[in-house]
Amino acid sequence: MPIPPAQDQNLPESANQLDRASPSPQTSQTSQPSPTPETNQTASTLQNSGLGKLWQQVRENLQIVVVALILAFLLRTFVAEPRYIPSDSMIPTLEVGDRLVVDKVSYAFHPPQPGDIVVFNPPDVPELAAISKDNAFIKRVIGVPGQEIRITQGRVYVNNQPLTEDYLASPMRYQLASFVVPEGQVFVLGDNRNYSNDSHVWGFLPAENIIGRAWFRFFPFDRLGFLQSPDLSTPPVL
Repeated sequence: MPIPPAQDQNLPESANQLDRASPSPQTSQTSQPSPTPETNQTASTLQNSGLGKLWQQVRENLQIVVVALILAFLLRTFVAEPRYIPSDSMIPTLEVGDRLVVDKVSYAFHPPQPGDIVVFNPPDVPELAAISKDNAFIKRVIGVPGQEIRITQGRVYVNNQPLTEDYLASPMRYQLASFVVPEGQVFVLGDNRNYSNDSHVWGFLPAENIIGRAWFRFFPFDRLGFLQSPDLSTPPVL
């Protein structure tokens, strides 16, 4: 704080009167003391302390994590989600332990197509009563509404035309009499036909049970790639 000039009692009276009549700029400011450096440093010390910086970093990281979790939830719910193969019902196309990306968007624009590999919740039928509804299945769409299906002599016939299915593990050892796939349903079979719990056991799959289409295999890395759907919509005439 600036110290105001003191009057020297030893000076003549005229000198004291001169000082009082013409105060210096310093003397006129003595009524408003300037803040000390200690006062200015108080707030900045708290703001720039190590604890303040740590809290700022934690808050920023929490914001990033929350945004990432929200995006992941939205993506998993509406766009795509990862799945793994727990059984051998889709051998040789899919093996036990394969990791897939399931596309959940495509069927919002068009219905499932013959040849698609779909992931779905099991239908509510007595044959699957002991299976948890949380255990999703994965099979291949063979028939869609309006198509006539029959299985005989180890082959599938759609509208009286045999399918060419090079992806099968082995020919079927069972037969099914002719039937028509009803509206709102699909007929699904595993590629490992003789060891697959599918439509030949429990019947049609409601289309509303389909979670999405198996789209991309991301593990194991030596078989990484897109899953191609063969065109089964127009069976070849033999």
